[in-house]
Amino acid sequence: MKPEDVKTVSDAKKIVNERKLTHVKVGVFDIDGILRGKYMSCEKFFSSLDKGFGFCDVVLGWDSNDQLYDNTEFTGWHTGYPDAQVRILPHTCRDIPFEPGMLFFLAEFTEEAKAPCPRGVLRRVLDKAREMGFEVYAGFEYEYFVFDETPDSVRSKHYRDLKPMAPGYFGYSVIRNTVHSEYYLETLDLCEKMRFPLEALHEETGPGVLEAAIAVDEGLSAADKAGLFKTFIKVHAQRRGRMATFMAKWNPNLPGQSGHIHVSLKSKAGKPVFHDARGQFGMSPLMQHFVAGQQALMPEFLGMVASTINSYTRMVPGYWAPTHATWGAENRTCALRVIPGSEKSQRVEYRIAAADCNPYLGLAAALASGLWGIEHKLALGKAVSGNAYDEKSAAKGALPTTLWDAAQKLRASKAARACFGDAFVEHFAATREWEERQFRKSVTDWELERYFEII
Repeated sequence: MKPEDVKTVSDAKKIVNERKLTHVKVGVFDIDGILRGKYMSCEKFFSSLDKGFGFCDVVLGWDSNDQLYDNTEFTGWHTGYPDAQVRILPHTCRDIPFEPGMLFFLAEFTEEAKAPCPRGVLRRVLDKAREMGFEVYAGFEYEYFVFDETPDSVRSKHYRDLKPMAPGYFGYSVIRNTVHSEYYLETLDLCEKMRFPLEALHEETGPGVLEAAIAVDEGLSAADKAGLFKTFIKVHAQRRGRMATFMAKWNPNLPGQSGHIHVSLKSKAGKPVFHDARGQFGMSPLMQHFVAGQQALMPEFLGMVASTINSYTRMVPGYWAPTHATWGAENRTCALRVIPGSEKSQRVEYRIAAADCNPYLGLAAALASGLWGIEHKLALGKAVSGNAYDEKSAAKGALPTTLWDAAQKLRASKAARACFGDAFVEHFAATREWEERQFRKSVTDWELERYFEII
């Protein structure tokens, strides 16, 4: 049996027995989109397939550096960090090419823990889409820098003077992808074997930066693939004596790293619903409502998409990242890029998302806001033609400029609470406030250089 043929609990047990494994690997994504997991004995795994298992809920109660939140209600010292119930998802079975014969399965939180669980949040938004008569399709594309460094070397260098895999600016370079063809081909092979195949992989503009476009899939699977891609691209790099980073912007003098999300809808009968040859830019009235909703709610939902301190350093004029909730057709200076095409290819690209975005929450925000627009029949304003950075955007289109402000907008948003639930909004907003508080404790290089001698 092949991993892609595993669909049910009995299938999962069968493939494990066929391979005569003693252990399998199981993982769940946390609030920041980081994959947390463990090896599990087959006996425990079989029991967990039937009944679920307990996973310490601290993974929903700490930050990306394992520091415990002190401001959340869902879990903390006040609850004693109990186990939360988790279910294993048989259909997510995958080979791990680095571990011959080893199988990997995704899981997700259930019961009370499903409220803050990122995969659970997206699942609920997708359920809403189905209630409205739609099936969701999405494709993620990521820019990421690769360095000839290791986890030890970057720390010993204090993250300075890092050596990129290749020097200079050389976007779409055939020279680069041929010189480094072994690394490129290993990446393509990894993605095929782990079932998140790439439509394209190329050198981007910047030293050592690559861009990968993951093949489109239905909503939940698309987010699974995006999260696994980010995880195992890092694994592959480190196994080759390199490091990959998905920070939104690692260097102030270089462009940031995007994590754009392409979205389209189909009817339950499988017919695409975004295309109308008679409409402006081939947009159906339904697509216009969808994009209008994305535009209207982007300032309120931004904290779910730009969820780190670093996210906001990317959103500056002239660096291929939007600064206002603008839309245009085939316009890469806008936050929302409508891509005219055939009935099959017509879609919207949610360009505000960076590479550091949790794919489950990014897609949840992009989709929920669009569905909100359809539900409320929001009218779509005028498209931006030309440079969106030169537009005198309306104040309502202005985006929060800090994580703290984004967290406040999310917490105050009635639409967010309607789309994602009070429990998630309160928990996630608190985690972003925590992140901002940790940053405020730091003394940056900029401050030292500016004030140390002179002030």
